[in-house]
Amino acid sequence: MNKAAETPEMIQAPSLAGPHAGYMPGFGNDFETEALPGALPQGMNSPQKCDYGLYGEQLSGTAFTADPPERTWCYRIRPSVKHSHRYEKIDLPYWKSAPCVDPDVASLGQYRWDPVPHDGNGLTWLTGMKTMTTAGDVNTQVGMASHVYLVTESMVDSYFFSADSELLVVPQEGRLRFATELGIIDLEPQEIAIIPRGLVYRVEVLDGPARGFVCENYGQKFELPGRGPIGANCMANPRDFKAPVAAYEDREVPSTVTVKWCGQFHETKIDQSPLDVVAWHGNYAPYKYDLKTYCPVGAILFDHPDPSIFTVLTAPSGVPGTANIDFVLFRDRWMVAENTFRPPWYHKNIMSEMMGNIYGQYDAKPQGFVPGGMSLHNMMIPHGPDKNAFEGASNSNLGPEKLENTMSFMFETRFPQHLTEFAAKEAPLQDDYIDCWSDIEKKFDGTPGMK
Repeated sequence: MNKAAETPEMIQAPSLAGPHAGYMPGFGNDFETEALPGALPQGMNSPQKCDYGLYGEQLSGTAFTADPPERTWCYRIRPSVKHSHRYEKIDLPYWKSAPCVDPDVASLGQYRWDPVPHDGNGLTWLTGMKTMTTAGDVNTQVGMASHVYLVTESMVDSYFFSADSELLVVPQEGRLRFATELGIIDLEPQEIAIIPRGLVYRVEVLDGPARGFVCENYGQKFELPGRGPIGANCMANPRDFKAPVAAYEDREVPSTVTVKWCGQFHETKIDQSPLDVVAWHGNYAPYKYDLKTYCPVGAILFDHPDPSIFTVLTAPSGVPGTANIDFVLFRDRWMVAENTFRPPWYHKNIMSEMMGNIYGQYDAKPQGFVPGGMSLHNMMIPHGPDKNAFEGASNSNLGPEKLENTMSFMFETRFPQHLTEFAAKEAPLQDDYIDCWSDIEKKFDGTPGMK
């Protein structure tokens, strides 16, 4: 396996010992953390002079008047204006933003891809990002894009932030480190990370090559779904989300900061590392989550609930009950429903579903949907089990059954997802995917009581 090149060490805040050293638990908490004692002002946000000669600066993720506002106060070696200079437009040809509708690409249909392969080229987080679909409009801050990343090289004296979106990162192979302004997140398969809009970071390879999936959210931030009658427990619990403790670099070295803004990329040259936040407090921060801690719920007598029961995070839209994006997880679970067709049923849906396989076998598609692969079922396009899955589920002895060694997910959005030219012409598209339903038989014969 490839190993990361030598990268600078960040000075990290002291943290409690134990399995979650370096992280603070909770979702949406108002955290406070400092890498140097006394660097964090007490009782106020903006003192006339900050300790250690630091600069106070606020990073806002919502409007000031949002309820509640999402913001973090940072106490840093230099204000961000010193990490921004004249910008020059650059091209990252495989990273696309909505609207991106290619008249020569058909997005109407059922699509499935094998894993996008590593081709031996050296790729960083920026050059290895390949967009599969886009939806909505990045300029009006609605919708999303789905990407595959292939990363073999660490970013060296190079940094990035997106003014367009927050990024939901789903690793499938390899380990990455996100060195951010607010601390360090190490990420591996069966975990996810959220990187907020506007946060500067660098991505390093811990073990590679690395491959995974990214949901780029143009709209309102991801939040925990309302549990409704489920109540206070199960699904994703707030305590299992981990925000990093403060960590900083004080390095005088020529550096490049790349910015994604309204779908375009620009870079600026500066003379130091921008990861210089010594202390911070607030509720606008990156975090990671271990998907193995997700506690699924389901039917315990009969019938098959909607897949929304497996929502980990949701990004709301302006329509109550309809998400800009849902992130849905299908992991190990018991199936016990009686007299019930247990796999996902045949359906057409107002939502558009981009699925990815992290590892194992998905129950509705036992063949062809392999780890690292993706599938797309756009709005109102019918889909469901293939013949083997249907026949097996229709005729099996319905005792308690545990689905094991399986983990797939779905990026689901209210908007149609348009294929990019890469997804349609370069990614390993399974041209015969549509044929998985071709041998489904007519069973109707008009006989009462026939099953």
